[in-house]
Amino acid sequence: MKFGIVLFMALFALSANAEELSWQVALNGDHRSAQNRARDEYRHPMQTLQFFGLKSGMTIVEVSPGGGWYTEILAPLMKGNGRYYAAHYSLNAPGAYYRSSLGKYLQKMSETNELYEEVIITQLLPPSEMAIAPPESVDLIVTFRNVHNWIEEDTGVLTMSAVFAALKPGGVFGVVQHRAKPDADVASMKESGYVTERLVMDMADAAGFVFAGSSAVNDNPKDTADHPEGVWTLPPALRLEETDRQKYLAIGESDRMTLKFIKPGR
Repeated sequence: MKFGIVLFMALFALSANAEELSWQVALNGDHRSAQNRARDEYRHPMQTLQFFGLKSGMTIVEVSPGGGWYTEILAPLMKGNGRYYAAHYSLNAPGAYYRSSLGKYLQKMSETNELYEEVIITQLLPPSEMAIAPPESVDLIVTFRNVHNWIEEDTGVLTMSAVFAALKPGGVFGVVQHRAKPDADVASMKESGYVTERLVMDMADAAGFVFAGSSAVNDNPKDTADHPEGVWTLPPALRLEETDRQKYLAIGESDRMTLKFIKPGR
């Protein structure tokens, strides 16, 4: 009986802690467009973040937030309730695309300042700019559909090393990435945007992480990972435009691995 009471209290504490996060506001607030909300069907933000262990009061980092799809969710969740770093591209990055992407993100942050005023923006450019947050200060670091870019730039292990340095011992690194077939080679990964789970785990291992588990929350068995324009054939990009549009809409967004790693030491 005593064990049952202790277990009940522990479950109650976990439930209460989860309720402190304002999921309703974060997911359904007016700051999110109907187009962005429609993608929840494929990206499963609440379930994904809960799998990674997001809790009230945490310090978190999102690596490579792009246009800010997840920022729209994470910023209101963490406002007054923790600390949220967005580790974006650097102003010193080669190529106009990276600077333009950062500029658009900064503009987005300024347009709804009351929502995003607590977001701390840092810059990541391996190997010269690696401080995405103060060393060993972060509870959870997440990245969504970015590993293929790191492979293309040959910065995968370096980027994960920056993540490792920022995490507290025992901290979690959560990765969502388009999933390639197990026999895919690196050249095809760079071209298609799909990456094998094995390569992601090998890079994480090289950076010092320990694999802690996976979730099927972002699986899509309809996706064969074999399309004319790689992952960008599928929505939301639909790079072939009207060619076979209904076929690719029926598949939906890509099949994605959802992996959790731990920084050892606690």
